[in-house]
Amino acid sequence: MSIQRLAIVSIPVSDQKRAKEFYTSVLGFELVRDEVFKESTRWIEVTPSKGQPSFTLVNWFPSMPAGSLRGVVLLADDLDGTCANLRSRGLSLPEVQSAPWGRYTTFSDPDGNGWVLQEARPKT
Repeated sequence: MSIQRLAIVSIPVSDQKRAKEFYTSVLGFELVRDEVFKESTRWIEVTPSKGQPSFTLVNWFPSMPAGSLRGVVLLADDLDGTCANLRSRGLSLPEVQSAPWGRYTTFSDPDGNGWVLQEARPKT
């Protein structure tokens, strides 16, 4: 037996409906599931178009306040094109930067969760 892959990352949000709108309409993630989970909360699961991992938009973990997620990296095959697309959907993005490991930019969701958007580099 072995660990196979990362399946789900929980994103702490204050308003699940607002977060769902941001992740599906602005980032273009696909809605996997939106069901009643607990009283006054829902299980909302979204995923990038290529899938894996999924992300749940959670508001029920006291140890995970809304906006406390940092440093999750999303890959884009065309960073410039992806940035242009996201900007056209209203996302504020700083200029793309270069580092020894590749090109990237950063952004935050409406709660302040911090993301890195990085250009996928071919394996050498």
